[in-house]
Amino acid sequence: MKNAGSAQILAGLNTEQHAAVTSDAQQLVIRAGAGSGKTRVLTRRIAYGAANDLLDPRRVLALTFTRKAAGELNHRLRQLGLRHSAAAGTFHAIALTQLRRKWEQTGTAAPTLLDRKFGFVARLVPRVNDRTTPLDLVAEIEWAKARRIQPDRYSEAARDHDRKPPLEPDQVAHIYEQYEEAKAKRNLIDFDDILILCGRMLQRDRNAAEAFRWSFRHIFVDEFQDVNPLQFALLKVFVGPDPNLCVVGDSRQAIYAWNGADSSYLDDFNEHFPDAQVVSLRQNYRSTPEILRCASAVLPAHDSLEPTLPSGPAPTIASHLDDKAEARAIARALRNKHGGRTKWRNMAVLVRTNAQVALLAEALSDADVPVAARGEGKLIERPEVLDAIDAIRRSGQPLTEALDDLSARVAMGNDDDSDSDPVDFADPEAPTGPDDDDAESGRESERRQLLNAFVRLGRDHLAIDPNATLQSFIEALKTGANEAATASGDRVDVTTFHQAKGLEWDVVHVAGMERGLSPIGHAKTPDAVAEEHRLIYVALTRARRHLHLHWANERRFGDRKSNRKPSPMLDDIGAAARGDDPRRARSTSAKKAASLRKGMTSRNGGPRMKAIQDESDPVFQALKKWRLAIARAHDVPAFVVFNDKTLHAIAQGRPDDKESLLDVSGVGPAKAEQYGDDVLRLVAEAVLLPNP
Repeated sequence: MKNAGSAQILAGLNTEQHAAVTSDAQQLVIRAGAGSGKTRVLTRRIAYGAANDLLDPRRVLALTFTRKAAGELNHRLRQLGLRHSAAAGTFHAIALTQLRRKWEQTGTAAPTLLDRKFGFVARLVPRVNDRTTPLDLVAEIEWAKARRIQPDRYSEAARDHDRKPPLEPDQVAHIYEQYEEAKAKRNLIDFDDILILCGRMLQRDRNAAEAFRWSFRHIFVDEFQDVNPLQFALLKVFVGPDPNLCVVGDSRQAIYAWNGADSSYLDDFNEHFPDAQVVSLRQNYRSTPEILRCASAVLPAHDSLEPTLPSGPAPTIASHLDDKAEARAIARALRNKHGGRTKWRNMAVLVRTNAQVALLAEALSDADVPVAARGEGKLIERPEVLDAIDAIRRSGQPLTEALDDLSARVAMGNDDDSDSDPVDFADPEAPTGPDDDDAESGRESERRQLLNAFVRLGRDHLAIDPNATLQSFIEALKTGANEAATASGDRVDVTTFHQAKGLEWDVVHVAGMERGLSPIGHAKTPDAVAEEHRLIYVALTRARRHLHLHWANERRFGDRKSNRKPSPMLDDIGAAARGDDPRRARSTSAKKAASLRKGMTSRNGGPRMKAIQDESDPVFQALKKWRLAIARAHDVPAFVVFNDKTLHAIAQGRPDDKESLLDVSGVGPAKAEQYGDDVLRLVAEAVLLPNP
């Protein structure tokens, strides 16, 4: 294919994109918002430089964070006619290539790559603490190495960064030191060592460094907000004293600080490269104005993106009785949309934790919705579940007894029956965190969730077949989920917020928008909460035209039921979905409630009501549904709880505390005490729903 000419390369670019592509700056930072065409700009800048002899594409290196992203860059460059495509790869792949070349040249025996740390670290964990999982320690070691923190500095750094390690910081530091010593004795290196050794080699070997910089004279970095200190240090060595560097990123999508990433390298790029030019891409080509308004409400401190698509339907927020009802409602919505000729593959369900992926994938499959559980696979394929299956098989117990024992061990925090070394299933891109509002270790909680999901599905299977065996249950798990998906690539994606980054769909359902999940329960510091907001922003901006958010009043975690509250972020999202200014929503809502309370009292002090009673009011409907459930539970007529007139008064007044609730006609002190908490919760939740 002939190389594209300048006119063809620049065709269709907006003013900001054109400036980024044609800039002659030696150091350029492109701040690219979600859906603003960053990959398009990155590849066209390379193609434009090649077309105008500003660079040799064979001397270009594009650094990415995934092999998939590297492949996409090369594919687009080939579409632009570049016969000699740029080199594209991850930091680790490029660094390992340089090290292998050096080892071959010097005849040095290459060390063995330790790609599974779990069992290696497990041997170093003190047996006095049965609740500490080696995964938590692996995460701490990886975090420390990503931030270039040595064992002797770990304790101080952990305190400075408000870390909540699984053991005392000094104990973690000791295990970290033992880990490094054990690797050195056995000539092992881990993934972080690859970057460390490559940087050290290039710093010490001037010829190797010059050869690298001659081969790669022009360096591009994608998703620069995800760079960690170790990667940035290596990048500085790569570019040398006369850098030709272009980076692309968006600090609004910085969602890996928990894993060591530091978006300040993007925010403060000019401090590191004072001569750098900055170009911002602010026009969004992916989502409707309504979706962008909701996403911007989550990050009010950031400038909003400029929509280019026409107006679309308002995003919706729905509450459900429990997580099963939530899954059924999502399944119905997906099937209805598919019946309207939307392809399955153009729809997705996004969740905060991996355990939600497993449960939703099973529920949707049961409803004949073809599912692709992106990134995580089926529940039956999870290593921790495979370990549990192996333990049950070795025990020889009947399935029902084995599930009871497993459930009890999980609840006690002692479910590891394996005689062999555990398998490391840590995923550097997977989210961590508990289901509820506690500060339990994220990885430990994630493991418990998955095992509880396994127990729950096993009991569901036994309810269908009381004589089920372990083997029949496994076969049911294998054939039930994704059965329809195996015949076609047209499937609904069910995946986590983290895994969804970089993807997009016409229709997106976000499940589990509850306090304790979004934001996650262990996000206690301001920085951690801010990252949770960015994570929701990423989830919302995956939607092109239809966005639906869901939360459940009750959620099951194994044998435990937990009452849930809506995510505090839904307040601003709901205001934006209604077209209100989210920054003023809370104050306006409070003033409106006060005004309504004042208007509910007549001149003689007696309560009064508006003449018009809106039967479709979502607050009234929620209260009516709640009243019916209470009446049935107590075997009394519904009006004994509250009559319709009182429910209408509550719906119109929107009381937000018990004092204002007592102002409502028909609500006395006894009923306010008995039902007040439920009523106030229902009012607060229902007002988040967009107008029908």
